[in-house]
Amino acid sequence: MTPPDDDRKARWELWREYRGAPKKPPPAHGIKMKKAGTTWWGQRWIEALEHVLQGNAARLGRGRSYARAGRAHDLVVQAGKVVSQVTGSRPAPYAVTIELGVLSDAHWDKAILGMAERAQFSAELLAGAMPRAIDEVFRAAGTSLFPEQRSDLQTSCSCPDWGNPCKHVAATHYVLGEALDRDPFLLFELRGRSKAQVLDALRRARSASSPSYPSVPDEPARAATKIDVSSYDRAPCDLPALEFSFAEPSTHAAVLRQLGVPATWQESTSPADALAPLLERAAAAARRLALSDAPPAEAPERSLPVPAPARSKKRTKKRKASPARPTPRERKSKRR
Repeated sequence: MTPPDDDRKARWELWREYRGAPKKPPPAHGIKMKKAGTTWWGQRWIEALEHVLQGNAARLGRGRSYARAGRAHDLVVQAGKVVSQVTGSRPAPYAVTIELGVLSDAHWDKAILGMAERAQFSAELLAGAMPRAIDEVFRAAGTSLFPEQRSDLQTSCSCPDWGNPCKHVAATHYVLGEALDRDPFLLFELRGRSKAQVLDALRRARSASSPSYPSVPDEPARAATKIDVSSYDRAPCDLPALEFSFAEPSTHAAVLRQLGVPATWQESTSPADALAPLLERAAAAARRLALSDAPPAEAPERSLPVPAPARSKKRTKKRKASPARPTPRERKSKRR
């Protein structure tokens, strides 16, 4: 083991070299942060750095500058860990690691049941948004989705700066905040569950009272999600060609069956069975419109009586009747 004095001396040598060396230009594949925290969940994640980590304001400011310049790159998100490279003053980039605890299966099961009780949660998650009350469900399950205290986040960097977080960790944190703005399911992945696993567990929990709908087996957890500059501005894979089909579906109200029966539903008939006839008629009308080459028939013209313009009533000021003027004889009698 290196003696403490020698180790301290070596660190000071590295620090002097680190402080005096000019910065390398940002790499071409760096992730240029535009604005982090545009969503409430992205802002909540940024607050974990600024409040939970209680970092130095100057270091946080330099970290934001590094993130905007594109010095952070090779960002990889996996269960419980975020790793990245940050280009600084040395020839080799600095290695940054941010660790966040993975939630237990028991916590996840309770949180899934809590989310399944609210249909709005499923709708917002399917739309790619994080419900504002999401942490209430996790708190009821005995945990929290977001880091709350200093021990919840463990950070490390290969730079010689003793500060924690250093500007390289801060740059990674801000870039990750913008990535969370784009994909809130990365937060679930950090806590140990992929997007497909969460949505499928939600669907099965909500459709527990509808056994006719088949279940889908769990998707194996992905090893890691690498976020680079290409995945910021375009899709991570080739999108399939758009194909339109107007054939009659084999099952009506499939989405309603997938969502299941809400906990507050009290009717004997499920929502899918109650609304399926209406959806079937609406779909048939839409198919007729889509497959019809002729324009829709216009309504025959008919003459309508034109109402005469209303006369404007002028307001007339009522004058008080003036008293009759006395005759000369009456005036003469008054003087007498």
